[in-house]
Amino acid sequence: MRVGIAGIGWFGFQPEVVDYSFREMMFKAAQRAYEDAGGLDPRRDVDAFVSCQEDFWEGIAISDEFAPDPIGGAMKSVYTVTGDGLQCVGQAYMMIKSGLFDVVAVESHAKPSDIMTLNDVMAMATDPIYVRPLGLDNVHALAALEARAYMSKYGVTEEHLDAVVEKAHKAGVKNPRAAYASPGRERSATPIVADPLREADIAKFVDAAVVVVLASERAVREYTDTPVWIDGAWWSTEISSLELHDWSFPIHAREAADGAYQQAKIADPAKEVGFAEVDNRYSFKELQHIEALRLAPKGLAKDLLADGAFCPGGRLPVNLSGGALAEGVPFEAHGLARLSYAVWVMRGDIKAEVDRRDVAVVHSWRGVPTTTSIAVVLRI
Repeated sequence: MRVGIAGIGWFGFQPEVVDYSFREMMFKAAQRAYEDAGGLDPRRDVDAFVSCQEDFWEGIAISDEFAPDPIGGAMKSVYTVTGDGLQCVGQAYMMIKSGLFDVVAVESHAKPSDIMTLNDVMAMATDPIYVRPLGLDNVHALAALEARAYMSKYGVTEEHLDAVVEKAHKAGVKNPRAAYASPGRERSATPIVADPLREADIAKFVDAAVVVVLASERAVREYTDTPVWIDGAWWSTEISSLELHDWSFPIHAREAADGAYQQAKIADPAKEVGFAEVDNRYSFKELQHIEALRLAPKGLAKDLLADGAFCPGGRLPVNLSGGALAEGVPFEAHGLARLSYAVWVMRGDIKAEVDRRDVAVVHSWRGVPTTTSIAVVLRI
């Protein structure tokens, strides 16, 4: 049984959404998703709901208790996952594949503008014995260490990071959600945050909510004539101890991609995938994740980028949306942000510079200090 995406809705993608609470943002995104899915009635047509959220981000214990009402799931089956929105998609994918559900709605949201001590929250997620006592004033230092290890091992220079940032902002100009797109801004002119990372290398946070409606092959045609099929979904968590995981290469992203490719029967991703949306919340991570997803050999993403292979109109465009560097990072909704843009490109809702839109891979990483990645293969 195949699983298709019947509808997508979003709200926000602004540095600060002042007039709406996160619950109201969820409601607005859900309304738009259900309308996109042919005007389905969640109380009648949706069999189950899945919400991806992290209590730390909300500042509320058992924050998923707020999930049912805004998305139409009151008194219905609502499942909650502490993880990225793409993990929720994976859960919904399995639920439908089991044959027990026909329509499942997936939700994730973020309101980082409400958090006064964001660095402290992120630091709280680090190892309580060896890392947290260091009292890091800036948790981006952990990403900077990974950046230095990767750049040193594979010969990546700051000029390559310049190119990633420039590409992201140029692409973001065509993305109506890309609140941070700023073409012409020189990376080298921004201050150093944690060497070698500058301010322009680090994606800012953004308030957003995204809802995605998934349906079985027998049900999806009731809601849309242009479904995008999920052919594979996989996630992986590498060893959580920072001092023991691979600093120069994201093994978790490689394992997630390999699992999704195996499900989708993709043997050579670099040739079979038409375009990709990958996590680039740090500029060097775009290059890392391109290689981890087997879209380029290890250490060669920088050279292919210089040749224009991953630019709009190139052989294999990556982050036509501009990615997180242009859109911002909406916490756990980030994976759904990458997924939604890929779906719009595949449906033709967005006129993107891409030669092939029949197969796409979408990737998200949960960010510092985690070692969890999720990959989804889409096909039309």
